[in-house]
Amino acid sequence: MKNKISAYILTEEFSTSEVLKLYCGEFDLLEPVVCSDERDAYSKISESPDSVLIVDFSDNRAQKTDLISKVCSKYPQCTIVALSDNPSVNLIVEVMRAGAKEFLPVPVIKNEFTDCINKILANSGKSAVKNKCKIISVFSNKGGIGKTSLATNLALELAKITKENIALIDLNFQTGDITTFLDLKPSFNISYMLENIDKINETFLLSTLERYKRTSLYVLADPPYFKQADNIKPSQITKLFDTLKDTFSYIIVDVEASFEGKNIAALDNSDVILLVTVANLPALRNTQRCLELFDKLGYDSDKTKIVVNRYMENDEIKEDDVKKVLSKDVFWKIPNNYFAIMNAINKGIPVSEINTSTNVAQSYRELAKFMSDNLYKRNLEQRYENILNNLQ
Repeated sequence: MKNKISAYILTEEFSTSEVLKLYCGEFDLLEPVVCSDERDAYSKISESPDSVLIVDFSDNRAQKTDLISKVCSKYPQCTIVALSDNPSVNLIVEVMRAGAKEFLPVPVIKNEFTDCINKILANSGKSAVKNKCKIISVFSNKGGIGKTSLATNLALELAKITKENIALIDLNFQTGDITTFLDLKPSFNISYMLENIDKINETFLLSTLERYKRTSLYVLADPPYFKQADNIKPSQITKLFDTLKDTFSYIIVDVEASFEGKNIAALDNSDVILLVTVANLPALRNTQRCLELFDKLGYDSDKTKIVVNRYMENDEIKEDDVKKVLSKDVFWKIPNNYFAIMNAINKGIPVSEINTSTNVAQSYRELAKFMSDNLYKRNLEQRYENILNNLQ
C-alpha cells in the first residue's frame, strides 16, 4: 500500500473544514489533518514536507500569505491550495505569487476540488504542481534595438516574481550576448542539448543548464562556434521547446534578427511575441514588415505585442504616431536610460542589480508582473468558465 499524503487544512470556518475532510476522505492517498492556526500548520509541515496545504483566505489574509511564503521558501515540495469566499483577481494573483499552485472558491465545489487533487496526485513525484508553460519570444528584424536586454531582464524579473523555474534561451546563433550580459561561462550550449535531446529530463536540465546566481533562472547559451549552428534544424527547435515545457513555467527566447527557418520555428511555437522597436521611422518600417509577415504566417493578432524601447515622452514620434504607423496598439514602453543600461551591460549584470529604483529597472519589473498576472488571470477565467459550463 502506498504511503498517504497529509492534507493539512487551515480554515476558521467549521463547515468548510468538514466539507474538505469529507472530500479528502474520498481519496485513498490523502490523510486530512485540521490545523488550529498558522503556527500549527507550519509545525506540521516541517515534520511532513511532502504534503498538501489547503488554506482558506476568507479571514486573516495577511498572516496566511506570510505562512505560504514561508512554506514555499522552506518546503517547496509542499503543494499549496488556496481558497476564499471572495476570490478577486487581486487576491488570486497575490497568493499565487506567494506560492500557491491552485485556487478554489468557497463554497468548494466537489468536482473542482476533485480535479485539483487529481492533478496534485498525478504530480506527487515532483516538488510542485507546474502551471502550463508559457513561451515568450523577444524579436526584431533589426539589430541594435535592445531585444537582448529586454529578454535577459524580463527573464530574471519573472524568476524573482513567480519563484518558478524560468529558461532563457539564446537563439542568436552567430552573435549571442546573453552570457555576456549575465557574465556567465556555461559548460553546455544549445548544440549539446539538441544532440542529446532524447536523454533530457528535468534532473538533467536543472543540473546542466547554467543557473544565474541563486535564482530560478536557467540559461541555455548560443553555440560557441559558427559551424555548430549550421546543423540545427527547425524541427529540433520545436522538439527542444516541447522538452523544456515539462520543467519550466516560462521560456524566454532571444530570437535572432532574421527570418531563417530556425527562428520561424521559435516564433511558431511561442505563445507571445514581444516585437521590439524604437520610435524612429526606419525601425517602425521594419516592424511594419514583421507584422505583415506574421499575418502571412497566420499568427493571431493578439500573439504579437509591440514593445517600444528607449522611449522618451519628448520624442518627435509619439506613442499615437507609432500606433498609427503600425495600425496596432503599443503594448509596453521601456524608457530610455542609456547610462543605466550600458553600466549594467559593461558590468555583466542585470540593470536591477545596478539600481533597482531606476526607471528602466522598474519598467522591466512591471512588465514581468503584468505578464505573470495575465497568466494567472487567464487561468482563473478559464477555470470559472469551466465551472459555469459544468453548472449549465
